[in-house]
Amino acid sequence: MALTLYVDTARWRAHHKHVQDQFPGLVPVCKGNGYGFGHERLAEEATRLGSDILAVGTTYEAARIKDFFGGDLLVLTPYRRGEEPVPLPDRVIRSVSSIDGVYGLVGARVVIEVMSSMKRHGISEQDLAQLHAAIENVRLEGFAIHLPLDRTDGSDAVEEVIGWMDRLRAARLPLHTMFVSHLKADELARLQQQFPQTRFRARIGTRLWLGDHEATEYRGAVLDVTRVAKGERFGYRQQKAASDGFLVVVAGGTSHGVGLEAPKALHGVMPRAKGVARAGLATVNRNLSPFVWGGKQRWFAEPPHMQVSILFVPSDAPEPKVGEELVAHLRHTTTQFDRLMDR
Repeated sequence: MALTLYVDTARWRAHHKHVQDQFPGLVPVCKGNGYGFGHERLAEEATRLGSDILAVGTTYEAARIKDFFGGDLLVLTPYRRGEEPVPLPDRVIRSVSSIDGVYGLVGARVVIEVMSSMKRHGISEQDLAQLHAAIENVRLEGFAIHLPLDRTDGSDAVEEVIGWMDRLRAARLPLHTMFVSHLKADELARLQQQFPQTRFRARIGTRLWLGDHEATEYRGAVLDVTRVAKGERFGYRQQKAASDGFLVVVAGGTSHGVGLEAPKALHGVMPRAKGVARAGLATVNRNLSPFVWGGKQRWFAEPPHMQVSILFVPSDAPEPKVGEELVAHLRHTTTQFDRLMDR
């Protein structure tokens, strides 16, 4: 009995092809937990797409993925002097976001990140004068800019990239390749038209692997069902059942990522109100689970265990049967499945 990720493979791959057609020169991104699919599977899918390069998060990920993908590997985390050395093949390209970092990678293949309005990392405009000397001893694969997802100030992503293109050109730096993130297809086309001598390559992860929500589905198998009466005690903490119903033990616990949730940026009154309501219910041990039964998300009977969750299903709902599966609304980037099934 398992927490299973079901993939409508034909539909999933059709979506990949659609994104690839929109973004010529696409660089697939495979980082973290492989967007819920795992590194090996995404390396296989990138190969199927004919990608010559795959972006990964860290050197440790590059060391694992190198045996599954035969093309170049672009490490997105910038190099820092003093980092733990990880043995990597020459086909690995390092990102660099400082002049010192460039000097620390003599002979290496590098992509130089520029500082965007994200203000996360990148070289500044003031650094450009020093880059000429710094890049003499590395193999420059191009520049890169990582853009924000939202632009609440109404600014234009294309104009931000153009601003950096103009600065790099004015500094007489090579502009054969620019790696970009979080641009729309029409925005990328505008840039390519304005700078025909530069190859723009979109690094895409979420939109590529998770853009079609209907192509994937998590399901947890029912392991046990126990009828309880109002007032009966149960579980680790021996709390009382609030009403008659069923305790449903389902595959999927904290080791799978069930019960874990990344913080979300809330916009508007209604989402904030719902957030406050959820927090209030949590203070009285009322937490909504990601599992669905009888058309409704069901409440945790108690906090999820390591490999299973115990749900409370009221007596007015159908009784689940051992071996049935419950759909689970889980975030791919924080979930670890027991098995992946293509269908």
